[in-house]
Amino acid sequence: MGLDPGLRRLALGTLLAAYPGPVPPEWAVDLVAEGLAGHTLFGTNVHDPAQVAASTLALRAGRPDVLIAIDEEGGDVTRLAHATGSPYPGNAALGAVDDTALTGRVYAAIGAELAALGITVNLAPTVDVNTADENPVIGTRSFGADPARVAAHSAAAVEGLQSVGVAACAKHFPGHGATVADSHHELPTVDVSPALLRERDLPPFAAVVEAGARAVMTAHIRVPALTGDGPATFSRAVLVDLLRGEYGFTGTVITDALEMQGAALAAGGVGPAAVRALAAGADLLCIGAKVDAALVEHVAGEIVAAIGDGRLDRARVEEAAGRTAALAAWTRAAGIPPTIPTDLGYAAARRAVRVEGEVDGLARPLVVQLHATATMAEGRVPWGLGPHLDGLEEVRVVATETDAAALGRLADGRPIVLVGRHLHRLPGGAELVDALAAAYPVTVVEMGWPGRWRPTGARAFVTTYGASHANGRAAAEALGLGLIG
Repeated sequence: MGLDPGLRRLALGTLLAAYPGPVPPEWAVDLVAEGLAGHTLFGTNVHDPAQVAASTLALRAGRPDVLIAIDEEGGDVTRLAHATGSPYPGNAALGAVDDTALTGRVYAAIGAELAALGITVNLAPTVDVNTADENPVIGTRSFGADPARVAAHSAAAVEGLQSVGVAACAKHFPGHGATVADSHHELPTVDVSPALLRERDLPPFAAVVEAGARAVMTAHIRVPALTGDGPATFSRAVLVDLLRGEYGFTGTVITDALEMQGAALAAGGVGPAAVRALAAGADLLCIGAKVDAALVEHVAGEIVAAIGDGRLDRARVEEAAGRTAALAAWTRAAGIPPTIPTDLGYAAARRAVRVEGEVDGLARPLVVQLHATATMAEGRVPWGLGPHLDGLEEVRVVATETDAAALGRLADGRPIVLVGRHLHRLPGGAELVDALAAAYPVTVVEMGWPGRWRPTGARAFVTTYGASHANGRAAAEALGLGLIG
């Protein structure tokens, strides 16, 4: 026996799915027509602007108010520019500049680009306060480590996005910035008191609620004092008592991807995770990136079954679907986006560069880029100085497999510019830098979260607060290495 059609449509109205490839398959459009709330676009769905616009138009053929979401944070997390790197700096760079008007303009520019392509929800900004230098998943996605600064820029980012008709989704409630584990792979724990959360992690969320954010995303993190043994995504104390009751949020609560181990492992699968998230107060359930029609039907079936056996109250699911529909109605009412200056992101990235030491006399250096793995949130996106160097020799090495003396011989008397990301936590990174600096003239370029670490003996230390295309160009300019674009 199939699912009750009315209950199936109700369940579909709480789901944010995805599909493979650059062209929406027939099932993805059909599900939209049958009530699916929407789809998230990932890098695999993006080839070029014309293709993305055609995809969103195809999805709207299923239903005009379909939600089309994307993770377009600028900086290190980009889907539209995953092949080249973002033309905008990310949050850490904007926080370093500390000009909230600039932050608003950058996010308005990102939003205008999304709106022009038919994308209605940006799963951004990241408003976590990055208080852990070892944080493997937030880092440069954060505006900084100071709650007041992060709050001010978070509000500006929300206002910028929504000024051009794209709904903002502030993430990751109640704060992922103090974690030292990645919720894509496990369930991180932040074992602090609610009082410390209110002082350190929650001010940016209060600010985005005040700024009118249309959506807030949950975090797959465990805060024992509030969530017990499970993640915040499954906690009514977090989503209802804290976010809605204490902070007065009335918009749509969107989950982080339920395929992530921080949720799926805790619940025993994506389907049970969907049921638990709805029961806790979530409204729109992001299934994940690897989605097909069978998975969507499975999750919808789990929700319908839970209504039938009493694990879910039908009124709760109707409330969730209603908030999701209200979000869709808001995005559909958006107007025509304005024209934004194309060089805005590059100008902003230049303002973020910080130089400690002397960077003159670097004519014809050897540029060494240390290999660094990317998180699942970032994906494999090009980074570094390479695209911006004019005829300079660049080598790419793995820190743990590289001998400082060998690089010195390759440099053959030339100065060395060593480029890395999160060097303080890159295996072998800090050791290689210090060995090079002890024997050769080395300038270090940190394109990740710099934290408190500084190299010993380096001629100069340059921080960009991000590894986007814009950050790379800004670093090359600061070093006077000659641009080719």
